[in-house]
Amino acid sequence: MDEDDRPRRRSAEGDFGAASLLASESLDRFSLDELDARIALLESEIERIKAHRGKASAHMLAAEALFRSRKA
Repeated sequence: MDEDDRPRRRSAEGDFGAASLLASESLDRFSLDELDARIALLESEIERIKAHRGKASAHMLAAEALFRSRKA
């Protein structure tokens, strides 16, 4: 990927997000083994984030159920 092709986006908060920083990094210097290791690391991070999102969603649903007004 040429440097001009790489994304240079800012998040809603005005800072560069981790994904944008990773996407803007040149991959030309990495070997195939290093690219495979990077893919494995990123896939593991995606799974960790998905698990955390599931826990956060369950927590939010439990809080909503607890504080929901009880109408008879």
